[in-house]
Amino acid sequence: MAALFGARVRRLRTAAGMTQAELGEKTHVVSTRITQIERASGAKPTLELARALDAVLGADNLLVELWPYVYREAFPDWSRKFMAYSEQAVSIRQYAAHVVPGLLQTEDYARAVLSLDALLDNEEELEERVAARMGRQERISTPGRPELCVILDEAVLRRPIGGRDVTQRQLERLLDATTDRRITVQVLPFDQGGHEAMGGSLTLLTLPDGSEVAYTEGSDYGQLIEEPAKVSRYKVIYDRLRAAALPPLMSLDMIRSMTEDNHRASNVPSRSERRRLAQEQLQQSSRGRLRGGRRRGSVPRPRP
Repeated sequence: MAALFGARVRRLRTAAGMTQAELGEKTHVVSTRITQIERASGAKPTLELARALDAVLGADNLLVELWPYVYREAFPDWSRKFMAYSEQAVSIRQYAAHVVPGLLQTEDYARAVLSLDALLDNEEELEERVAARMGRQERISTPGRPELCVILDEAVLRRPIGGRDVTQRQLERLLDATTDRRITVQVLPFDQGGHEAMGGSLTLLTLPDGSEVAYTEGSDYGQLIEEPAKVSRYKVIYDRLRAAALPPLMSLDMIRSMTEDNHRASNVPSRSERRRLAQEQLQQSSRGRLRGGRRRGSVPRPRP
């Protein structure tokens, strides 16, 4: 992809009648940097430089659209493959043990999370990563957006990342996101104890052809699972987590209480209370369906 990007820059530059030095001057880099880009040698172009090249060469966003693929080449093969699968997925199910998943992060929260990477070289690289993450979020706001189901460990809500204001805005973002009917957020409370996914995050993707893949990730590793039998085992793990998590409405209440600065006083309902509330919600839902679906004068079927 870096070679393709460089070839496009060279072709556009030649068509514009510019030398490498002239293009470098217009984009505020030395001519040797343009040489490196065109030959796909040296450091990859930054997003800022891709935008500058696009504007100067009149590429009509071509170079900007190519940049994420060039950027991904810095990641391992399995990571790039997972990113490609994510862009195609019709359903995304995630469990997050430590931080809010990237698709629901605010920009400030994403910057705070990404800045914790010990291998980060400089501020410019950080901003590139933030821009790439924000760009991936466009997927969940398009007409063909996937269904997104997220389970957050309670630790995700209680861990202040980036300071109080950043955390507050992130919690509010979670509440706003759930106004979209295709996004569901649940919280797995501490009182559920240990479980099979405590080591890190888990993502299950359903692709357009109905096939599924799983992806597990920790602080310094990641694994893409494509073998159907193994994916099925991770699906069982995810289903257990979802069953143990608070129902969506109760989860939102818990998140809302934390946005109101009730971090210490926010009450997690007991298991018996959760069962009672869940039964009430099911009964209310059933009554609503009966009122909405029964024709006037019809006789209800006897219950078995």
